[in-house]
Amino acid sequence: MTKLEFENLVFQAYACTPDRPFSDDQDVLVFRHADNRKWFGIVMNIPRCKLGLVDPGRIDIVNLKCPEQVLYTIRQEPGVFPAYHMNKAHWVSVALDGSATDDTIRFLCEQSFRLTASK
Repeated sequence: MTKLEFENLVFQAYACTPDRPFSDDQDVLVFRHADNRKWFGIVMNIPRCKLGLVDPGRIDIVNLKCPEQVLYTIRQEPGVFPAYHMNKAHWVSVALDGSATDDTIRFLCEQSFRLTASK
């Protein structure tokens, strides 16, 4: 799944469009709940080395909140990493380069949406 495909997935599933809260980095997309404004996803383009990848260059990722009971297991999936720049006990980073399956991304997006919803 690519960055654009993820953006389309979120729009179709939750009727949510991203905002760009950082004026110095317009490539960062933040997906929020309409009612409580909590983030359930943030898309960034980061150096690959920040995920422990040895290849040079940059990679699009999405950070998603993850249930603690599946955190360890889901990090074993291709394209899923400990969260970049977020609490690693609650969030994961998922590569948007085709290495993570679409089903994994959909599952994690749904979990993140649910975990950050108003109680």
